[in-house]
Order: sequence, then structure tokens, then C-alpha cells
Amino acid sequence: MEKDIKDLKILIDNKTLTSRIKELADEINSKYDISKPLVLICVLRGAVMFYAELAKYLKMPVKMEFVSLSSYGNSQQSSGKIKTMNLNLPSFKGENVLVVEDIVDTGLTLDFLIKFIKSNCEAQDVKLAVLFDKKCARKYDVKPDFSAFDVDNKFIVGFGLDYCGFYRNLDYIGYFEA
Repeated sequence: MEKDIKDLKILIDNKTLTSRIKELADEINSKYDISKPLVLICVLRGAVMFYAELAKYLKMPVKMEFVSLSSYGNSQQSSGKIKTMNLNLPSFKGENVLVVEDIVDTGLTLDFLIKFIKSNCEAQDVKLAVLFDKKCARKYDVKPDFSAFDVDNKFIVGFGLDYCGFYRNLDYIGYFEA
């Protein structure tokens, strides 16, 4: 591995992460009718830990769906191209959909995915929840409806976010000094 975990600096510890995710779930619960189902779409692989943690605190019936897209590969920067590994979604006619993603930076992947869902899945409403919003990197007009943390121009790992497939299992968010 090019980078060593001993060089990783902690940005957000697990206690802060889980506390903020609970607060975010409360925000989401307050925006939806909790007697009606909500479809959660997890953008694999990075969002899986955030997705699972968030879902535990939602009060409405939840239907779970998964897609797999990438614009990073093994790089620390977006390639500028979307690679779709799994984009098989059913119709969501009349349903509320919440796309759950680990981080929005350039917005390329989420711009593509949200447009795809709106044009192909007949959802009543599509909203976006992200663990991290990296506004300084935005190139597409994507604005999260729910965001746990803002992050500056650091390349972060942990809690689902990776570097070359590693560090996803960390229960905190870290970064490597440049």
C-alpha cells in the first residue's frame, strides 16, 4: 500500500460521527411523513457504512435499494467519467426516494444518478443525503438536501470511504497530510 495507516490523521472520531448521523436522521424524520415508506438508495461501496447507520434511526418504513457507480477508480481525483457497475432499479412510481452517498465533491456521479432516477424510475420525489459535502470541489449543480458534515479539500478515508479499496472499515474519518 502506498499510504500507511500510521500516517493517518483523525478528522472525525466515531462518537462524533454517530452522534451527527443520529441528528441527521432526526432531520430526515421531520421532513417526511413517517407513516409512509421511504426508498433509500445506497451508492456502493463508499456509502454503505453511513447508509446502514442512518437507516437504524429512521422512523418510517424503509425499502432498501443499492446501485454501484464510480468516477474515482484507484485515484484521489475524479476521472470525469461515470462507470456503472449496477444501475438496476425498479419503478418507484409515487414513492419518495432518498439517495444516500458518502461524499459529494465534483457532483458528477450524483448529477448522473439523480437525473437517471428522475427520468427512469417515476419517483414522486428524489432527495439526497450525504455524509460529507465538499463544496470547494463542485463542478455540477448538485445540492444535498441533507448533509452531515462539510469538508475542505482533504482526501478523506474511513467509515466507508477508501483509498485503493482500503480503509473503509475504519470507524472514524481520517486523512493523509499532503
